[in-house]
Amino acid sequence: MSHPLDTVFAALADPTRRQILTMLLEDDMAVTDVAQPFDISLAAISKHLLVLSASGLITQEKRGRVKWCKLDPNAMRAASVWMQGFGQFEPIHLDAFERFLDQELNQS
Repeated sequence: MSHPLDTVFAALADPTRRQILTMLLEDDMAVTDVAQPFDISLAAISKHLLVLSASGLITQEKRGRVKWCKLDPNAMRAASVWMQGFGQFEPIHLDAFERFLDQELNQS
């Protein structure tokens, strides 16, 4: 079983999913509205939303015939706390940080 941080960081690794999260910062959105700005199929957007849901970053609920997506503001708390642990050091060189993350994620 993977650590909850693994699923959050895996979900955040994709630029489409990060853009969806940014959109949901504004307000809850219907799935069709989430899909509108992207040049990919509704099925592909649904797969991205499933990953975001599985990681706990969003919740989805059906209202009538429309499925709505809502950002869970507490979902990134553990990831944020983990990353803040690095704030005590000098600014991190991104390549070194990427190598560190790769090592950590491959150890599980």
